[in-house]
Amino acid sequence: MQFSIKKVLPHLLVIVGFIILSLAYFSPVLKGKQLFQSDIMQYIGMSKKQNDFRADTGKETYWTDSAFAGMPTYQLGAKYPHNYIKSLDLSLRFLPRPADYLFLYLLSFYVLLLVLKVDFKLATLGAIAFGFSTYLIIILGVGHNSKAHAIAYMPLVLSGILLVFQRKYIVGFLLTTIALGLELVANHFQMTYYLLFLVVILGIVYAIDAYKNNDLPHYFKSLGILIPAALLAIALNATNILATQEYVKESTRGKSELTINPDRTPKEVTSGLDRDYITQFSYGLWETFNLYIPRFMGGGNGEDVGKDSKTYTAFRKLGASPAQALQESKRAPMYWGDQPIVEAPAYVGAVILFLFVFGLFLVKGRRKWWLVAGTIVSLLLSYGKNLEFLTNFFIDYVPLYNKFRAVTSIQVILELCIPVLAILGLSKLFKDSETVQEKQDALKYSLVITGGLAILFLVFKSSFDFAGINDGYYRQNYGQDFINAIKEDRKSIFVSDTIRTLILVLLSAGTILLFLKHKIKQTWVIIGFGVLILFDLVGVDKRYVNDDDFVSAIQVNKPFQENAADKAILKDTTYYRVFDLVSGPAKPSYFHNSLNGYNAAELKRYSELFDFYVEKNKLNVLNMLNTKYIIAKDKDGQIFPYTNDEANGNAWFISQLHSVQSANEEILALDSLNTKTTAVINKDWMDKENYKTTYSVDSTATIKLLDHKPNYLKYQSNNSNKGFAVFSEIYYPHGWQSFIDGRAVNHSEVNYVLRGMEVPAGEHIIEFKFDPQVVKTGSTIALASSILVGLLVILGIAFGIRKKTNDSA
Repeated sequence: MQFSIKKVLPHLLVIVGFIILSLAYFSPVLKGKQLFQSDIMQYIGMSKKQNDFRADTGKETYWTDSAFAGMPTYQLGAKYPHNYIKSLDLSLRFLPRPADYLFLYLLSFYVLLLVLKVDFKLATLGAIAFGFSTYLIIILGVGHNSKAHAIAYMPLVLSGILLVFQRKYIVGFLLTTIALGLELVANHFQMTYYLLFLVVILGIVYAIDAYKNNDLPHYFKSLGILIPAALLAIALNATNILATQEYVKESTRGKSELTINPDRTPKEVTSGLDRDYITQFSYGLWETFNLYIPRFMGGGNGEDVGKDSKTYTAFRKLGASPAQALQESKRAPMYWGDQPIVEAPAYVGAVILFLFVFGLFLVKGRRKWWLVAGTIVSLLLSYGKNLEFLTNFFIDYVPLYNKFRAVTSIQVILELCIPVLAILGLSKLFKDSETVQEKQDALKYSLVITGGLAILFLVFKSSFDFAGINDGYYRQNYGQDFINAIKEDRKSIFVSDTIRTLILVLLSAGTILLFLKHKIKQTWVIIGFGVLILFDLVGVDKRYVNDDDFVSAIQVNKPFQENAADKAILKDTTYYRVFDLVSGPAKPSYFHNSLNGYNAAELKRYSELFDFYVEKNKLNVLNMLNTKYIIAKDKDGQIFPYTNDEANGNAWFISQLHSVQSANEEILALDSLNTKTTAVINKDWMDKENYKTTYSVDSTATIKLLDHKPNYLKYQSNNSNKGFAVFSEIYYPHGWQSFIDGRAVNHSEVNYVLRGMEVPAGEHIIEFKFDPQVVKTGSTIALASSILVGLLVILGIAFGIRKKTNDSA
C-alpha cells in the first residue's frame, strides 16, 4: 500500500497544482465575480424562457417561443433524462467557471502525455503549454464555452485510443468510451468533427507503421476494440445526438429548398452552409506567423497601445481630450490581416514552437508523424479561401465539412499537436537513446530556423505595408494622418513582439546548451522551461483576458435591463410577439416572445423568411407572426413601442387556400399575400390532406387562445362551417402533436413557416403538444448504455485487481 501511495502522490500533487493554477489565473472568481462573456450574455437571453419554465414547474420544455418566433431548445441547454455522462462531466468541472475549463485543459493534456510515457514533470510542463495557449484562453474570454469544453476532452479521447494501440485493451477501451462520451457531452460537434480528422490521421500513420512491422493483426484488433467503444460513447449521449440529428436537417445547417436569394437572384444550392459563409473567417498565409510572434499581424481589432502611441497622438490632433484619446487607444485597430474580425492572435508560443522544431529532429517514428501530419493538415485547412482548391475539395467531397463555418477553428488540432511534439522532443533531451551530437545538431538547426526567422522579419520589416482591410473606413472618417499613425503603431508592436520572440528563443536554446554542457541538471532545465512557458503564454493571455473582464455575478446572471418600451409592452398579459429594431439579437428574447434571436443554427425556413421579409418590416408577414409590438426609435432617437393593431392574432380562419408547386413560389407568394384571408400551401400538403381551395367564413366564426405554455397551446373554435385555421406558431415537423376534442389530427405547414389545420363545423377544443419521441427514444438508449458502461467499469477494475494479485503472487 505504501508503494502505491508513493506512486500516486506525485500525480495528486500535480492535480492540486492545476487547481491552484486555474484559480490563480482567474482569481476574481474567488471573490464571487464572474467573467463577462459576450456569447454567454446572448445565451442567457435566449434560454431565459426555458430556464424560468424549469424553475416554475420542475419540468423540461423542449420548445421555446421566446426566440425566432419559436424553436426547439436542443441547442439552448436542454436537459435530458438519464444523462448520467453529463453528471460525470459536471463532477469534473467542480471549479467556478471559467477556471473549470482551464483545469480540464491541464488535466486532460497531462493524462495524454503520461500515456505517451512522458515523465510526470515534463507532462506537467506540456499541460501548462496547452492550457495557456492563447486561443484556448481567448475563447473563454468571449464565451465560446461549449467549444472550450469539447477541446478540453480531446487529449483524453486520444489517450484512450493510444492505450488500446499500446495493447492495454481494457483500460484503453474504458477510457475511450468515457472520454469520448464526455467529449460529446460538450455538444460542439464541429470540434468533435475536427478531432475525428486527427484520429483518422493517427489511424493512417499507425496502419502504415503496422504494415511495415508486420503487425496488422494487432492493428485491426485495436480497431475492433475502439469501434464498440465509440458506439457506446454515442449511446451515452443518444438523446442529444438523435435530437440534434433530427433538428439539423430543419436548421440553417441543412439543405435549403430555395434556389433564389432575397433579391430574387439565383442562389447556389448546397446541402449545407453557403461557401462564402463557411470561409468568411479564413486564415491569411502571413498570419501563420501569429503562432510564433503574437502580434505579427497586429494582434486583435482592439489593441491597447497606450498613451505613448502614435494612435493616441493622432486622436489628440483630431480634437479628442486626453481621457478620450486614452480610451480610444485602448481599442486601437491594430489587426491588419485578412479576416473581418479577430479578437486576438492564435499564439501557440515562441518557446513551445522552438521545442516543436527541436522535436522534429529528435523524435522518430509514428509518434512524430501523426503529430506533424495533424499540424500541417490543420494549418492548410485553416487558410480557407486563401487556399481555395483544397478548401473547395473538402467542402464538395468530404462528408459533413460543409456543415461548419469559421474554418480557422480547425487550428485547435495544431494547438494540440505542437505542444505534444515539443514535450516529446524535450524528453528526448534527457534520454540516452540519442547521442550528444544528435542533440547538439537538433539544437543548432532549431536555433537557426526559429531564431533566423525572427531576425529575417526584423531585417525586412519594411517589406510589409501594415495595411488592414478596414483601413478605408478609418481613412474616410479620420483622414490619412490617422492611417499613418496606426500603421506606425502596427510596425512598432510587430518589432517589439518579434524581439520578444527572439529573446525567448535564445533563452530556450541557452537552457538546452547549458544542459548539454553539463552546467545545469535536468531539474533546472524543467524549472527553467516552466518559467519561460508561463512568462511567454500568460504574458500574452493577460493582454486579452484579465481581471478587468470580471464583473459582479448579478451583471452576468441578469445581463439585460428593461427599457421604457419593454416595461410598457410587459403590461400586456395577452399572448403576442415583439420585433425589436433597436436592441441586440438576444435581449428581446429575455423579456418577450420575440422575432429576434441569436443562435448559430436557427430553423432554416424561419431564417429565410426573416431575410426575405421580416428584417424589411413587411407588414403582412409581421401580422401573420402575431407581431403586436415593434420596438423602434422616434425622430429624436428615443426608444418607443409601436403598437401594431393589424396583427392577425393567435389564430384565424381563412377563406382561400392557395396551392403552389415549390418553396420558391411559396415564399414569393407572401410578398403580396393578404394573410388574414388567404394562406399559401405547397401542393404536396394539399394533395396529402385533400384540402379544399375555398372555405366559407361568416362573421360569427371565432378561434381564441385559452391557454399557452412554450410546449402547450389550447384554443377554442366556433364556426358554423367547416373551416381552415391558420395558427401564428412556427411549424416544426417533429414532436408537435395536434388534437381536436382530444382526438389526434394532422396539421400542415402553411405560409412557409406557420401551422394550418382543417377544423370541423361547430364548437371545438384544439390543442398542440410538444412531446418529441426522439427524447423518449434517446433517454432509453442512454439509460441502457449507462448501466452497461457502469458494469464494464466494475468488471474492468475487478479484472485489474485480480491480475495485479496474480502477478504479485
